[in-house]
Parts: sequence; C-alpha cells; structure tokens
Amino acid sequence: MDAPILELRGLSAGWGRAPAVKELDLAVAQGEIVTIIGANGAGKSTTLMAISGILKPMAGQVLYQGRDASTVPPEELPAMGLCQVPEGRRIFPRLTVAENLDMGAFRRRDHDAVRRDMDRVFELFPRLKERERQQGGTLSGGEQQMLAIGRALMGRPRLLLLDEPSLGLAPLIVEHIFSIIRRVNETEGMTVLLVEQNANLALKLAHRGYVMETGRIVLSGTGRELLDNPDIRRAYLGE
Repeated sequence: MDAPILELRGLSAGWGRAPAVKELDLAVAQGEIVTIIGANGAGKSTTLMAISGILKPMAGQVLYQGRDASTVPPEELPAMGLCQVPEGRRIFPRLTVAENLDMGAFRRRDHDAVRRDMDRVFELFPRLKERERQQGGTLSGGEQQMLAIGRALMGRPRLLLLDEPSLGLAPLIVEHIFSIIRRVNETEGMTVLLVEQNANLALKLAHRGYVMETGRIVLSGTGRELLDNPDIRRAYLGE
C-alpha cells in the first residue's frame, strides 16, 4: 500500500469515561475506497467522529497526511481536505439547495471554481439542479442525502468520510448514491472512508474493508476477501 493519507494508531475514543473504540489500527491510502462494517453499536460512527475531530482521542493518534489531526481544530480540517457526511445528513433545512451547497465552500475564495464545482454537483445529481431554489427541509430523504454529499464535495475533499449513506433510503436511491461514490473515486481520485451497515453493498464498492465488533477491529482484507469469507456472509449477509 502507498503511504497512507489517513492512519489510526492505537486509537481509543468515546463519549463517556469508557472508550467506545479501543486501540484501533487502521490505514487508508490515497485513492482508495475503504469501508468499516459492523453491527449497530460496534463503534463505527465514533471512529469517524474521532477522525473528524468532534471527539478527542483518549489514547493513540489520528494521522492525516502525516500530521496529528487531534492538534487541529475540527473546523479547520475541511480546509485541509478532510470532509465528513454525517449520519442523518444534517443539511440546513431552511436554506435552499444552492445555499446548502454554498455552505460546503464557505472557506473558499475561488468563486469561479466554486461555480464550476456546483455545476459538477448538479451534473452528478440532476435532481438537485431541478430543486436548486427549493428549501432543503422539503426534499425527500434520498434527495437530502444527495445534498449532504454534494455539500461535502463543494469543499474539494482529499478524504471524504461517509457515515451510513444508505440508511433509510430506497434501494434505487442507494444504488445511485453508491455509483456516484465510485465515480468520484475513479474519475477524481478522491479517497473515501465509508461506514456502512449494508455490508454487501459496501464490500462490493470498497477496495479494502475492516470489520468492527464491540469497539475493536476483528478482521480486515480486500472487499472481495471479506465478501467471500463464510463468517462474514453468515454474520452480515444473512447466509
């Protein structure tokens, strides 16, 4: 593997006194799609929160482009190319689609490039173009997920963190969103770390994967290796 854009070294983190994730070692190389799968409560979302600086590590390190990310204020990380699409989308419901997208580029001053990037988001998600002047809160769940991803793309991320993008969405919408994730990875070289309960979809999309149970990584391998693993198939694919 090439030098990692993201590396977790012995990371422990949580919301209370006891860590929800314990001594995690994980690496993501530039240009990869890596997924973390596991049951509810395994610690997947907590891991992303620690990477994006919302949670400070109890122990260990989060290294982003070789730098200890825990020393960087979380609001500064998007300007360094680390952007997260949180679980539940968390768009701005009273802002229009276009205004939500503008918020993803709020630190940028290259206005012409921002306009081109918005056009690119509308190319990826034509439904958002149709609703450009509509308030975000009036969109369907799938459209809000498209908007949340589009808002993150407006920051021109080098590393995109996605937390449960398929949650609560119809299969056709999920298929479209996953195809866009693959497209931006293949055409723009964007690195993606995906947390996902839909193990089948996630492992088919990802180059590599990690399996979490009760706060620890218990297995890792290529997406294909994990898909072919009979224990994974029984535990996460219902076979």
